[in-house]
Amino acid sequence: MNGKPLAGRTILMSGGSRGIGLAIALRAAADGANIAMLAKTDTPHPRLEGTVHSAAEQIRAAGGEALPIVGDVRSDDDVTEAVLKTQGEFGGIDIVINNASVIDLSGSLDLDAKKYDLMQDVNVRGTFMLSRAAVPILRDSKNPHILSLSPPLNPTPRWLGAHTGYSLAKFGMTMVTLGLAAEFAGIAANTLWPRTTIATAAVQNLLGGDRVMAASRTAEIYADAAYEVITRPAASCTGRQLIVEDVLTEAGVTDFSGYAAVPGTPDSALFPDIFLD
Repeated sequence: MNGKPLAGRTILMSGGSRGIGLAIALRAAADGANIAMLAKTDTPHPRLEGTVHSAAEQIRAAGGEALPIVGDVRSDDDVTEAVLKTQGEFGGIDIVINNASVIDLSGSLDLDAKKYDLMQDVNVRGTFMLSRAAVPILRDSKNPHILSLSPPLNPTPRWLGAHTGYSLAKFGMTMVTLGLAAEFAGIAANTLWPRTTIATAAVQNLLGGDRVMAASRTAEIYADAAYEVITRPAASCTGRQLIVEDVLTEAGVTDFSGYAAVPGTPDSALFPDIFLD
C-alpha cells in the first residue's frame, strides 16, 4: 500500500495500554494517525507492563498524536466523555477499535458470577456502547470503520462447551459488530481474529505460560492485519468476520515466519488460537 493512508486520521480505541491494542496503535502512528485511548491503567500494574500514559508516549515517539483518556468502557459517562474529548482534540473520529476485553476460561460451575458480568460488561456492552456513541461522528468521516477484536461466530459444541461464559462474551462482541454493519450503511464494521495464539500477557498468564508463548506469533501480525482492514474503502469491506492471516495473504504477504515470537519456529509448531476449527 502506497503512502500513509492513516495520516491525520483519528482512531478511538478501548484499552490499548499494552499488547495487541498498543501494537495496532503503533502501526497506525507510523502513518501519523491521531490515537485516543480509553483505558483504566492510570498507574502501573504490579504484574503487567504499561499504562495509558506510557502507551501515549510510545505513540508520539512512533510519529502519531496521542490522547490518553483514563476511564472505564463500562461507564456510560466515561464513554461519552471519551467520544467528546476525541472529537474536541482532533476534530472528528474516523475509526473505532474495540480492543478492551476480559478473559476467563473457567467452566460454567467454576466461573464466578462477578467475572461473568465483567466479561459481558466489557466485551459486549462496552463494544456496543463505545461504537454507538461514536456513530454520529463516524458518519462525517470519509472512510469510517469499526473494528472489533473478536472471533468469527462458531457456536459448535466444541467452543460453546469449552468455556461457555467466555464464548458468549466474545461471540457477543462479534454479533454487536455484525449488527452495526447491517444497521449503519456507509460505516464499515468488521471483526478480526488470529489463527494462532499471540504472545501477550493474557497468553502468558492464562493460556499456557512460557510454552505457549514460545509457540505464538507477535502482536505485530495482528497490527499489520488491522492496518490493512481499516485502510480499505469502507463500502467494500463491511460485515465480515476476518482472519488475520487471510487478510495479510490477500494483501500479498506469503511468508509469516518473521512474526514468530521465537525466530525460526515453523508454522506447523505454532499453537492454534481458540474458536477456530
